[in-house]
Amino acid sequence: MAPLTVAQLKSLTLKIGEVPQAREPLDVQEPLPEGSGRSFPPVSVPACRPLIDVRQGKMSSAQVFQLFNWKKNIMGGTSSLASYEGGQAERRFAELKRSLATCRHYEGEGFVGPYRATVITEAPPEFGEEAVSFREIVPMGPKAGDRNEQYVVVRTGNTIATFTELSIGKDLFFPPELIIRQVERLRNAQPA
Repeated sequence: MAPLTVAQLKSLTLKIGEVPQAREPLDVQEPLPEGSGRSFPPVSVPACRPLIDVRQGKMSSAQVFQLFNWKKNIMGGTSSLASYEGGQAERRFAELKRSLATCRHYEGEGFVGPYRATVITEAPPEFGEEAVSFREIVPMGPKAGDRNEQYVVVRTGNTIATFTELSIGKDLFFPPELIIRQVERLRNAQPA
């Protein structure tokens, strides 16, 4: 089964007028070429690495990102659509599920410096062929509140879609109706 191309993934993203919760434009971006972005050291717990790798589309054949500037949450959300060759999507998703079974905490470094994340699994949603949901909570100090990032990761055929909702001090959720719409498009686009 051939993977979807960047052009095909772009054509499947959510369009202007379909996301009334977000301010426009709904830009679609491709990842930076390998080695051109800032790199960070591996996280402290190797078993947690698939949480980051899968949601970032590592080892995918093609990938696009979409940013959502929500009208009611200035922190925003994202979606990532990644396409894989052959059975790679299933293998990568199995790695993610194994990681979620054991990963509870890890330390890492990001754009704003070092952090410690607590991983909290949530009830698996019923999207696509396989789906998981989890949160990563990162303390930001007594005055700022905790960084609370929800991840919903869905496999449909040879694609993995990741939906993220960022908030501070709250449990916010990426709108399920948008996940359903996006996953349906990915399902319909799968090669026969």
